[in-house]
Formats: sequence, structure tokens, C-alpha cells
Amino acid sequence: MSGRHWLVAIAAWSFVESVATGDNLPPAPAELGILRRNAQGRLEVIPLKQGSPPGSAGSAVGSRVGQEAGESAAAEARPTGMAARGRTIVVGAQESVRSISEAARLARDGDTIQIRPGEYRQQAVVWTQGNLTIRGVGQRPVLVADGDSAEGKALWVVRNAEMSIENLEFRGTRVPSGNGAGIRFERGHLRVVRCAFFDNEMGILTGNAADTVLEVEDSEFGAAPRHAGMLHHLLYAGTIARLSVRGSRFQQGYRGHLIKSRARESSILYNLIVDGTGGAASYELEFPNGGLAWVIGNVIGQSATTDNPDLISYGAEGQHWPDNALYLAHNTLLDGAADGRWLHVWFDRLPLGTEVWAINNLLVGRGSFVPQGPGRHDGNEVVERTALLDTEGSRFALPRNSPLRGQARPPGDVRGQNLRPQAEFHLPVGTLPLVAGKPLSPGALQ
Repeated sequence: MSGRHWLVAIAAWSFVESVATGDNLPPAPAELGILRRNAQGRLEVIPLKQGSPPGSAGSAVGSRVGQEAGESAAAEARPTGMAARGRTIVVGAQESVRSISEAARLARDGDTIQIRPGEYRQQAVVWTQGNLTIRGVGQRPVLVADGDSAEGKALWVVRNAEMSIENLEFRGTRVPSGNGAGIRFERGHLRVVRCAFFDNEMGILTGNAADTVLEVEDSEFGAAPRHAGMLHHLLYAGTIARLSVRGSRFQQGYRGHLIKSRARESSILYNLIVDGTGGAASYELEFPNGGLAWVIGNVIGQSATTDNPDLISYGAEGQHWPDNALYLAHNTLLDGAADGRWLHVWFDRLPLGTEVWAINNLLVGRGSFVPQGPGRHDGNEVVERTALLDTEGSRFALPRNSPLRGQARPPGDVRGQNLRPQAEFHLPVGTLPLVAGKPLSPGALQ
């Protein structure tokens, strides 16, 4: 290169240097990491290690390479068919993963665990993953505690958000404190669908985190243990945000309640909450701290051997939430006790003006049912047990020739919600939708 060309090159380099270091430009942005495309085709940032100077991305890449090597080795140890993310883990006697405990150890956020039919004993687990689905496939798998428990609390302890448990049966949980649950749900959002809880000291027991939501659908609870000790509730929700129970069956309690809810809002819709012959539950349905309670389209009944004359109790332990109201519409309430009471509202322990609506309920037996406090009390009809059809040994439905058929007036709206039932309970569990526009009868079964 000639001397003239060298001078031009040096001059150009000096110009670039002066521009790059000029005070009139903003400072260079901090380097956050390396942008790359992952195995799923999405862009991701590989962050620099804390303390690495800007531009030292090689250390981050080296760290990532080591991490990927470790993940590759872990992947080789996983059962066949388990992808890196959103995997499905299959558990069964003939599968490479044979125990639920092993599946819990392998599971990550977002995975699905499928459990083959069979009996699984001593499979106590603490679940900490998020966005997890655990599902029994085929005939419902049965989980038997057999003396095992997680943290001395339950067969399963769930303490994370967005989890779904489907088509599983929990049996026989016992713990030293006397309140061993099939599922102890501590925080988050849990859906329990088509599950069963039998012979547990508690079926489902929640913690008291104020943002927790529990939804139960098409499930069975029963056979409370009869040993001395704690009260054995079939479902017990603490001071959580919301409890929803729909299309489920509760029976054969003992001294504890069939459903007990301290939730800020409880929706109890289209369930069969009947203690049954020989049952000795206390309340069939209790809201000890009031709250906003929607009780629509349920069959609720106590047996002649009940441990408490009240079917439904509201506010027995006083106010906890600022908003308190009970909306009781289109339920069939069966009183098998000679001195029973269909509803007991503890107004002396609740804020003045707490509303109670009782609309189009069918009252079966000889209990007392009188207006209690402000609200609406319309269309509630009292009948003898002999006035109902016989369904599986229990009398729940009005016969077609009953003069009460189709005579209920529309229950109306409150708080922007229509109290008209949209479905009814269907044996053995679940619901059937009601025909739109069909004239309503008092009670749960149309």
C-alpha cells in the first residue's frame, strides 16, 4: 500500500475512534447475555454469570454447555417417552416408573403424570411442582396409606399453584395428630375431578392462605373413621379465597361435618350431601365464619342417628370476612331426626343486617324452618318422606303427579347472579343439565 493510502486509512480510523468515544452519544447498554434459539425453535437469553464483565459471554456459554451436558446425561437416565419439557410420565407395574414416589421425584413444572390402574400402597408425596396434572387412566387407581404419610399431615401434601388431580382414590390416612388427610392442600389453585376419599381422618383439608382456590367436581367422600380423636370432616376448607364443590357425593360421616368451609366465598352446587343410614355426622354443611355462600340445587340430608340436629349451620363461630350472605335456593333438605332443624343461622354472632335468602327449597320431614333475619323467604314447601319417590333406598324426588310439580316461581337474581338451577345431581356422581325454560319445581331434582 502506498504512503498516501496509509494516510487515508489512518485518518478514517481516527474518525471512527472519535465518533465511538464522543461524549455526545449515550453509553453502551449493559450486556445481559447471549441470544440463541432453543430446541423448541424459540429465542432465549442465556444470562451472564453474576460478576462476569461485559463481553465475557464465553464464560456464560461454557456454563450453559456444562448445564446442557448435565441435562443430556439426565435425559438418558429418564424413562423412554419423557420429553425435556411438558413431559408425560407413566406409572404402573409394567412401566419403567413403577411408583408414584419415583414419578414425584422425576416430575417438573408443566408435566403430566398418568397412573395405571391398580393398588398403590405407602405412596406419600409432597408435591411442589407447578402446573402439574396427575391423572388416573382407565379404572380408578387406589392409593392406600397403609401407615404412610407426608410430613405427618396427609397421603399427599400439595403446596403449589395450578395443579389438577383426576380419577384417583385415597384411602386410610392416619397421622398422630388425628387429622390425616387424603390430600392436604396448602396454597395455590387445585382442581380435584372424579376422585374418591374413603376412610381418611380428613378427606381433603386445606391451609389458610387467603389467595387459595379449591375446586372439587364429580367426586366421592365417605366412610369417616370411627376411632376416638379429632373430628373427622369429609371436606374441610380453611380461610381460603374460594371453595367450589359441584356434582359430588358425601355420605357416612362420623361426628365431624360432611362439608365445612371457612372460605371467603363458597359455591356448593348440585351435590348429594346425604349422610345415609347409620351415618353419624354433625352438620351436613357448615359455614362457621359466614362469608358469601351459594347453596343451590343440592340434596342435603341427615340420618336418624345424627350427632347434631342441624343440617346447615351458618356463622356459629362469628364473622371472619367483611362480606356475609347465604343464598339457599332449590335444595331438597331431608331431616331424619325427630328434633331436627333444617337451617341454623347464628345471627347473634354475625354483623347486623346479614342477608339470608331461602327460595324454593323442598323440606322433607318435621324439622323447623322459619325466616331468619333480613332477606327473602319464598316458595319453601314442607312434605312428608312418603311424598317422594324412592331412589336407591332414599327418597329424593317429587313424583310426576305431585301437585308441587312445576309450581315454583323463578327464584330471581341477587348480586348479578341468577339463583335458577342450571343442572341437577346425577347418580353415582356428576350432573345433568336442565332443560332451558322448563317450569321449576321446589327442591333440587326437577
